[in-house]
Amino acid sequence: MYSKTEPQPGTPGDQRIAVVGAGVMGVGIATLALVRGLPVLLVDVDEARLDDARARIAAELRMAQLMGRHPHDEATGVLETATTVGGVAERTVVIEATTEDPQIKAKVLAELSATVRPGTPLVSNTSSIPIDELASFAERPEEVVGTHFMNPPYLIRTVEVIRGVRTGEDTMAALGRSLAALGQQPIVVKDAPGFVTSRVLHPMINDAARIVQEGTASVEAVDTLMENCLGHRTGPLRTADLIGIDNLVDSLQVLFERTGDEGCRPCELLLEKVRLGAHGRKSGRGFYEYTN
Repeated sequence: MYSKTEPQPGTPGDQRIAVVGAGVMGVGIATLALVRGLPVLLVDVDEARLDDARARIAAELRMAQLMGRHPHDEATGVLETATTVGGVAERTVVIEATTEDPQIKAKVLAELSATVRPGTPLVSNTSSIPIDELASFAERPEEVVGTHFMNPPYLIRTVEVIRGVRTGEDTMAALGRSLAALGQQPIVVKDAPGFVTSRVLHPMINDAARIVQEGTASVEAVDTLMENCLGHRTGPLRTADLIGIDNLVDSLQVLFERTGDEGCRPCELLLEKVRLGAHGRKSGRGFYEYTN
């Protein structure tokens, strides 16, 4: 199935974004592009998930306006949705934003690589999986590059860009043009498990959860100390809720399997929250309770 909202005047057409995966980050990246007036094709195999994504994008666009990131007098990009990837062939950049599972990402990237036109950057948005590992599943590994957008992307204007050992110069240049159109500042790093942000942040969140698990301090105490004493904006456990505790556990598992670092082995409190469906803000409860 395929649906499309009516276009608004003034939508730029030089960058046409496809986002594959309508989860938290897929919705966030799509919202960022729409805020910038760019047309977006959002793909997910689940029509119900796409229905939910359209509602969440509408809410995120309202939030972007309230936060001053999207003035009322500026046009919003055109949003299209689809349950198959055929439409990505017409896009200038394709961003895979599926769940942090290497097997799922590999399967999706293989399908996308067989669909996109040669020369189209094939971007995997991942928090931990090495890009060269994923590039092995693409027909043209030189066109695969990584990004790690922060949530929500329309508020955080810096994006981690991961260049795999086979990523080509043309791919980097094309991605740079797309990120410029999105208003993002790219910071390019070398390929490694977790790159920079997740390799530093996720074990730290794991340690914070372990401190709560051991009874040393409450959730609120840990976050308040990290915010007020060490300058962490939101506190590690509130950050875990924003990331999604299920996504965090997946990322930690990837890091543990690829580095052997015991600090990356997900602690029991995180695993328990995943079992209970307490995934954070998106589920209404995690380390904190949420009403919307």
